Amino acid sequence: MPRVGLDSSGVVSAAAELVDVEGLYALSLARLAAKLGVRAPSLYAHVDGLPDLLRRLADRGASELALALQSAAAGRAAGDALVSVANAYRAYALAHRGSYEALQIASEVEGSEAAERVVAVVVAVLRGYGLEGEDAIHGVRVIRAALHGFVTLETGGGFGMPLDLDDSFAKLVETLDRGLGASA
Repeated sequence: MPRVGLDSSGVVSAAAELVDVEGLYALSLARLAAKLGVRAPSLYAHVDGLPDLLRRLADRGASELALALQSAAAGRAAGDALVSVANAYRAYALAHRGSYEALQIASEVEGSEAAERVVAVVVAVLRGYGLEGEDAIHGVRVIRAALHGFVTLETGGGFGMPLDLDDSFAKLVETLDRGLGASA
């Protein structure tokens, strides 16, 4: 019988809190159950095991990221939109490290409506550069690779030189802007 006040959404929210503090690999049903004050088998009333929980966590992360990117892009075009979206992407990845990591697992978000909304925001930004169709998809991949690479190195402590990371990130986005403008 499900615990009063505990539901699927609450389980996923608690999992997100856990992974955002301790990292995605700290997540186990036993660890989550302890955090919620229940026994691990009780979680099966709300999620269908760890793979289902990871899928839900990834979908939640994609939904949150999509909302952040949509808000950042609203009313902006081309370079201004790119800068705003890139900053929102980085801010989400830094504030929600475990959730961000979960949504990078392609099999967990592949084909999800939330993941499609993330891509749609970037495609809309790329229209400001005159990129459509396959060129836009290549652009999405370039932007994702650049932003993901940066935030992965940043969160993993991969930038050891004593230079300001905000300046480096701004230069990355500036380089993307120039490159996208040249490819149009």
